[in-house]
Formats: sequence, C-alpha cells, structure tokens
Amino acid sequence: MEAINLPPHLRKPRLRRWEACEYLELKHGIGLRPATLAKMACTGSGPPFQKSVRTPLYPSDELDKWAERRLGNVRNSTSEDR
Repeated sequence: MEAINLPPHLRKPRLRRWEACEYLELKHGIGLRPATLAKMACTGSGPPFQKSVRTPLYPSDELDKWAERRLGNVRNSTSEDR
C-alpha cells in the first residue's frame, strides 16, 4: 500500500470514533459514519476498540488490521474463491 500523508489529528495511536471513520476513509477507502461504527461496536462486527471511561478509542494499528480483513484478498475475477 502506498504511503499516505495523514492530517496531524489522525496520527495519534488511538482515535475517537469520528476520527476512526475519517482514518478508514483516507487510508483504506472504507466510508463509514460514526453511528455505523457505534452499531458495529454493539454487535461485535467492527474494529476492536478500548474505552477511556465512556469514550471508545480505536487503536490505529487495529483499524488497519480490521480494514485489511474486511477488504479481503485482491482478486482478478468475481469467480475466484474467497
């Protein structure tokens, strides 16, 4: 993956939910709204997060791992196995 120049507020080790959405969009092209990440946190289908009191914080390295799993392997055809 090519290097991307992230804005300073997205270079922290842990990101708030709205920052995590912006990070995923800029770095991986995955567009999610904060409400969607909140719903995913309830169902366990979203990226791993930590909590500081009531604030969910998403480690940027976990966002990268989750995005790679969600995107899957690069394919040449829609008929390739998953």
